[in-house]
Amino acid sequence: MTAAPDALPPLAGLQIARLDWRRDDGDEEVPHSTAFDDVYFSRHDGRAETEHVFIHANRLPERLKVWQEPRPFVIGETGFGTGLNMLCAWACFEAHAPPTARLHLISTEKFPLAREDLARALAAWPDLAERAARLVAQWPEPVAGVHRLWLDDRVTLDLHFGDTTERLERLDGRVDAWFLDGFAPSKNPEMWQPELFAAMAARSRPGATLATFTCAGVVKRGLKAAGFAWRKVPGFGRKREMLAGEIAVPPEDRRRGATPWFTPPAAQPARRVVVVGAGIAGTSVAAALARRGVAVTLVDREGPGSGGSGNDQGALYVKLAADTNPQSRVYLAGLLHSRRLLEALDPERELWRPCGVLQLAMRDKEEARQARFLAHHPLPERVVHGVSANEASRLSGTPIDHGGLYYPEAGWVRPAALCRRLAAMPGVEFRRAEVVEMTPEDDGWTLEMADGERLAADQVVIATAALANRFAQTAALPLQPVRGQVSRLTLPEGTPTLERVVCAGGYVPPPLDGTLTFGATFAPNRDETDEREADHAANLAELEATLPAFVAALREAGATLEPGALAGRAAVRAASPDKSPYAGPVPVAEAWAADYARLAKDATRVPATPGRHHGGLWISAAHGSRGLASAPLCAELIASRICDEPLPLEAPLVDHLHPGRRLIRDLIQGKQDAASARGIGNGS
Repeated sequence: MTAAPDALPPLAGLQIARLDWRRDDGDEEVPHSTAFDDVYFSRHDGRAETEHVFIHANRLPERLKVWQEPRPFVIGETGFGTGLNMLCAWACFEAHAPPTARLHLISTEKFPLAREDLARALAAWPDLAERAARLVAQWPEPVAGVHRLWLDDRVTLDLHFGDTTERLERLDGRVDAWFLDGFAPSKNPEMWQPELFAAMAARSRPGATLATFTCAGVVKRGLKAAGFAWRKVPGFGRKREMLAGEIAVPPEDRRRGATPWFTPPAAQPARRVVVVGAGIAGTSVAAALARRGVAVTLVDREGPGSGGSGNDQGALYVKLAADTNPQSRVYLAGLLHSRRLLEALDPERELWRPCGVLQLAMRDKEEARQARFLAHHPLPERVVHGVSANEASRLSGTPIDHGGLYYPEAGWVRPAALCRRLAAMPGVEFRRAEVVEMTPEDDGWTLEMADGERLAADQVVIATAALANRFAQTAALPLQPVRGQVSRLTLPEGTPTLERVVCAGGYVPPPLDGTLTFGATFAPNRDETDEREADHAANLAELEATLPAFVAALREAGATLEPGALAGRAAVRAASPDKSPYAGPVPVAEAWAADYARLAKDATRVPATPGRHHGGLWISAAHGSRGLASAPLCAELIASRICDEPLPLEAPLVDHLHPGRRLIRDLIQGKQDAASARGIGNGS
């Protein structure tokens, strides 16, 4: 049995597939699973088998040739293995689909291959070499969860690492064609269970097809019970028969029974979207939509990379809880997502450096917390591991008195430059203006600017940080302004440097262009942006407490470490009460207050009413000081929902980010008056 669909999977690494390489009938080496005593494919005819069993039995060439939907065609697979099936589906798409079509691949894998084994296995097919190279280059660390890869401009691959049934139960998305693959039922009976077929059915679109190499009785019975109609068709090679089929009417998705308020709004046209706010949240959304062919107008009263995203240098890091919680899962997924996105966007690394991040344990309490985190989360060393003070000193290039956690693939980013790069993506038009009011129309929205100009849009995304709840429709969403100031020190020649980003009470990355940036102060409920000498003094004190030997070396080299000699920049970020971002559709707060009022008296009496949302209005906000790790993933989530695609996070984590979560919490805790005091949006 698998866990309940709304339960959180463990924040952990997965066991890598154990392989040996054996000779097949053609005397070629093929990968063989030692755990399941079965081959992944026959090198002699493995590709031909994939084409016969999965590509043609699902009628993909014919279906892709006539695909005209604005959403992508979605293929789901149970068992990624070497990726051969997915690469063949990609090749089929390129050969047959119209140039405007898009393909979305979803595949589960409980025992992912090591990168070297993946490359070796796929080397058997030279004509797939370019596609295989793109896959191998983005191959993620073996961490349970969803990993989104961009294979090219029109093809996306979501790898769902973990147990197949559990992954599909948490999938937020629907599938057009299924590759029911995996080691044979006799070799891997744990996978071929009724729950698997039920999860496939529940995630299918009407008319979704399936194909599988096996005719085992457990498979036929399971498919029929789940609602699939199957038939025997000629098999491949020695296998005389295989199964193909379809599901006419998928079963109702019952996951919303306990949380009807999170029911997503129906998909609607998105020919032109206006994104309000050009910081890291807004530019990430604009780029994600433009990548999908949506025309985007990006509006900001200053320019791309201003406000809290305007620093020259910022840390790409996360701080994970000692015990697994939704927030930690979101932020770790976001960190890994941002890392892949930056590599794809800027392989020359002009905008970022994956130099690694040291998170020091300066006090006994933090040391104990980190020890508990490591004990509870067996993650791959390439993601995070503990280091001693000696190891931290070696990594950073300066003596350090404390150990901590080391994130080898984290690092630093140029936030302002990154925002400008994203805002310049093809399909994004920037307009400098201030939006003061939004009015719903029958076919979308009208936005009024401070200068009286009006702008029409099918859909709107609000991404204006601490100002995101200034509009009537978003006023009920609690946001806290947080003032922060960074300090910058121009270094004399010959000054010692840092090799890693070091975090404790503040952060300091390696110098950039002869300047050391460090900070930042943290002042909740303050929105002033003037530069203050007192804040420079606070940043200097924090830097010296964290890296006393480094500061002493700076002074010895002639650096002027006085508050009055520092330059800096202050900005205002936004935080939510629970410190997780808002990413999703904007709820109609007054409707939620009425529809779910009974929760105030009895939280177990959940009405069946789906949550009402402002049609075509979305928000990405409350990213705080970790927006480089959270905003790009939240942008993908919003763009995927707008474009009717599978989402890049598990359903429980999508719900965790929903902007209406605080409204429900306040109702349950009897705080609906507080929500009313913040302002209630007008219905649409």
